[in-house]
Amino acid sequence: MSWLVNDIRPGKVLLVGEAMGLFTAGEEGPCSQVGAFGASVAGAELNVAIGLRRLGQDPLYMTKIGDDPLGERIRLFMEANQLDTSLVELSRERHTGFMMKTKESAGDPKTYYFRKDSAASTIGAGDVRALDLTGVSVLHLTGILPPLSDSCLAASKELLCAARANHMFISFDPNLRPVLWRDPETMRSTLRSLASHADLVLPGIGEGVELFGVERVEDIAQAFLDNGSRVVVVKDGPRGAYVSDGNQSAYVPGFVVDHVVDTVGCGDGFAAGVLSGLLEGLTVEAAVERGCALGAIQTQHISDNEGLPNPQELAEFTASHTRVAL
Repeated sequence: MSWLVNDIRPGKVLLVGEAMGLFTAGEEGPCSQVGAFGASVAGAELNVAIGLRRLGQDPLYMTKIGDDPLGERIRLFMEANQLDTSLVELSRERHTGFMMKTKESAGDPKTYYFRKDSAASTIGAGDVRALDLTGVSVLHLTGILPPLSDSCLAASKELLCAARANHMFISFDPNLRPVLWRDPETMRSTLRSLASHADLVLPGIGEGVELFGVERVEDIAQAFLDNGSRVVVVKDGPRGAYVSDGNQSAYVPGFVVDHVVDTVGCGDGFAAGVLSGLLEGLTVEAAVERGCALGAIQTQHISDNEGLPNPQELAEFTASHTRVAL
């Protein structure tokens, strides 16, 4: 029996979201006391686009940036990574959002967002309707765009409508950011609704707990399937990932790494790995294994996207690292 994701077609991958400046502390301690920060670029959808581009895919990334140094940094960063900037709109009225992140020797870093009234928060349904979707076969949507503003929520819904009308394959990463939402129930109901339209959904354990009140990978997958998604890949941290379409399932082990530098951006790397694998015609299990590899690679880097590999780097990593024993 074949997995339902086998109907994904080669083509461009559309991503829409907020690109941000990222300032990472150069030493441990509160951001209010650290003396130096490293500057880079972040944004969940942008991270996925970079991962896809480095693996030879053709992502199409839409965002809005301010006419300011951070906006210019983002544009230059995209050009350096050979990403098409034709869908990057410059605003002279709104600023570019940014975030600050602590450096931690153990545990996840603390992240602070400064994105209210940013240029990207004005993305709306009209921007989506104006897109030329020629050659686009995949939409990858995350749960970060919808809560940025009412217009961003409308854009998210319009993206799903456009994807269905144009027979695109829809990938959805819930990517919970509770601080962005008005209240927990609005977050839960909205993300469950968006996920119901997805051909492929990529939740983590925490998202299963928050959205459906279950924590076993099998139960999380079933909850999303019962909600309407066609195939679910549940990220289980360093252990690997569980995939199910309701008729068949598999557990794909992760990769052993000696230490973890930073976990931010791992889920974005995972998504890029899975999608690139499926677009190349890999089996679902092989695509999920690639996702696990990119997630593990990203744990070795402070930046949200600097570790995302090209094909040779990916091959070297998978050849030199063992899989987790289940």
